Amino acid sequence: SSPHLVQVRERIRINGQPISKDLFNKYFWLVYNRLEETKDPVHASMPAYFRFLTIMAFHVFLQEKVDLAVVEVGIGGTYDCTNIIRAPVVCGVSSLGIDHTSILGDTMEKIAWQKGGIFKPGVPAFTVAQPERPLEVLRERAQERKVSWWQGCGWGVPHGGGLSLLSPQCPLYLCPELDDFEEGCQALELGLAGAHQRSNAALALQLARMWLQRRGCQALGELKEMLSSTELVGRPVPLAPAFQLTDAMIQGLRDTEWLGRTQVLSHGPVTWYLDGAHTTSSIQACVRWFHQAALNQDKPHDGSEVRVLLFNATGDRDTAALLKLLVPCHFDYAVFCPNFMEVSVANNADQQNFNVTLENALTRCLENQRTWTKLLEEKVGQDPWLPSPLWVGGLLQPAPARGSLLLVPPAPRPLNSPALVFPCLAQALRWVAQGRDPHLAAPTASGAHPHPAASSGAVLLREAAVVHVLVTGSLHLVGGALRLLDPALSQ
Repeated sequence: SSPHLVQVRERIRINGQPISKDLFNKYFWLVYNRLEETKDPVHASMPAYFRFLTIMAFHVFLQEKVDLAVVEVGIGGTYDCTNIIRAPVVCGVSSLGIDHTSILGDTMEKIAWQKGGIFKPGVPAFTVAQPERPLEVLRERAQERKVSWWQGCGWGVPHGGGLSLLSPQCPLYLCPELDDFEEGCQALELGLAGAHQRSNAALALQLARMWLQRRGCQALGELKEMLSSTELVGRPVPLAPAFQLTDAMIQGLRDTEWLGRTQVLSHGPVTWYLDGAHTTSSIQACVRWFHQAALNQDKPHDGSEVRVLLFNATGDRDTAALLKLLVPCHFDYAVFCPNFMEVSVANNADQQNFNVTLENALTRCLENQRTWTKLLEEKVGQDPWLPSPLWVGGLLQPAPARGSLLLVPPAPRPLNSPALVFPCLAQALRWVAQGRDPHLAAPTASGAHPHPAASSGAVLLREAAVVHVLVTGSLHLVGGALRLLDPALSQ
């Protein structure tokens, strides 16, 4: 899987656990030395970072004799270096989104074409509900495999009765909604928060069942009644039948953990909400989750609740579009910083990105700060019931009527959100926590941010009953935050 959050070993797991440091070291040098010895002497180049780790992962799985390898595509599918498996057990395509446009294309249809490149002749594939046209592109990609993908295929009845999955000639199916699996049983409890995880769970169930069936497992839940043929008319992709879940499947969904995705860390009065969303669709899902997880909770009796956004984005992403989606959360502060944990990253090799300089990263943070301020100014202009923010000399000043400590009134939510930039994650997190998180040291006086709003906010953050912090926009940002907030992950 990719990317990693804290340590590179997370990318290669066996039985759910990252491989050990010793095992990683052993296989890294084995693969590296073999490639070094056999590379083309004329075009002497080694595989790039992700390609090398992909080769290494395959080697680890082969040498360690795993029963089943689950391989996540890096970017796209068609030209991704993971797409060399000629006959996988099953393929899956999750909900499509706009991302990596410089590589995959700038429309959902182009991205669907790239994703459909992982389909293989005779290998069943599943996807979840998609917009109509991208779904048609996926169907066309399945048809290109030169396999009859509907005629003659069946969720057939084998000898001895009972339904079973028989789909050697039907590559692509649409997963039923998770609700369809709940009929006749209790509501399914997911270990991952967020409504968008329900479609991911439905896809995971179908992929797991295909593998279990391939292994000849007898204790698979029976298939539920399929839709009649008339209900399939006009549907570009046939709907797979739901099935009765086994106890192990129900427990698996309940116990699933996924660091950095809809993750909540409660550290006393400061609660961190971590989600690596970095596309418009995933940011929308993140906002819905944050509203449910944080903003709908009972407010403290004295009303002193502070909301902070910690944001960064990388690559060619449209950060203005992402930030615009976050405005309705009514943050009291927006904090921007690069994904570097410390200004000096010499001791954090797994977090380094040698393709991005600190100067370039800070420039982008300053652009995000200006964008956020502009979005808030536009919002005030669109909401006539909001008083205009008070600006003196270009700096936010608290209104006298609000008192010296409160930069925002209890209601309505803030008139404006001071936006601050810090040079690294450690400084940003320490300022937000103000010594109230036991995992983080308090900011030193010499390291205090010079912005007047920051010094006023420090008092507000120190005296608030609760502080809700949403960390989002980049998986690398979330990974760096996790490394600081949960030191055990670095072991």
